[in-house]
Amino acid sequence: MDIRALQYFVQTARLSSFSRAAEALHVTQSAVSKKVRYLEEEVDAQLLIRNGRGLQLTDTGRIVFEQAQEILQAMGRLTAELHNTKTLHQGQLTVGIPPMINILCTPVLKAFRERYPEIALQLQEDTGPMVESQVASGELEIGMTILPADPGLGLQVYPVASYPVYAVAKAGTFQEHRETLHVKDLKDMPLVLLKNAFGLTRTLQAVFLREGFAPQIAAQSSQWDWLVAMASAGVGVALLPEPFVHRLADNHLQAVRLIEPEVLWQVAYVTQGLYLSHAARAWLDVSQSVLSKEY
Repeated sequence: MDIRALQYFVQTARLSSFSRAAEALHVTQSAVSKKVRYLEEEVDAQLLIRNGRGLQLTDTGRIVFEQAQEILQAMGRLTAELHNTKTLHQGQLTVGIPPMINILCTPVLKAFRERYPEIALQLQEDTGPMVESQVASGELEIGMTILPADPGLGLQVYPVASYPVYAVAKAGTFQEHRETLHVKDLKDMPLVLLKNAFGLTRTLQAVFLREGFAPQIAAQSSQWDWLVAMASAGVGVALLPEPFVHRLADNHLQAVRLIEPEVLWQVAYVTQGLYLSHAARAWLDVSQSVLSKEY
């Protein structure tokens, strides 16, 4: 059914006049008459009859008038909600985030809340591989992970930040004032690493393999602060991204940057690569803007 025909008919019935309806709608009287006749042909019944100087609804006209008002109100609400969604004045978004990465999201969350306060936002924590799996299955629209993402899932990848990796150890482990360390120098050192499910450990294992040695792993944990505690106690050398090194407040620790090859902790978002909601695109834009300035 023609929405404009319903609109013209409702206005005509309300004002009981084709001419006044035309004036209110800013169209010609013939345009209004044509739309009403078209509607009458569609329902195969007369909707309006002349009553003296005005117009009166027929029985069919009364039914169409009542239903048309509801349809037009619903269309008005739909238009308003679509506008609000496009302009991010409403909506909801759940973002998958691995625990290791959540410290990066604090400034992103703050900026997003300030810019889009009407968006209902939820952060859902899980390991990187689990976040990738949930995005691939459609459980999540967008999620954060550490590259490389699982190539078998066929996800669209949006890199947002890249940080160098540091070797962190008890003071005196490395030469005084040393700022860099070759990856091969880790060969004979006990290491304390994140568990194998973490993207950083997957990256490091690939680097060790390319460099031709198997690391001596003293311990593994899912908590980066425990790795720092073990490094401080002399259990082994912790390998951590720059953002975590910046947060170290232990004067008994020494941090040197890994080089040759340089190891990078690459943070990215993954999606199914089909459609991204306005809210998800906004979160991605804010993340790229904020994280590019943070470190």
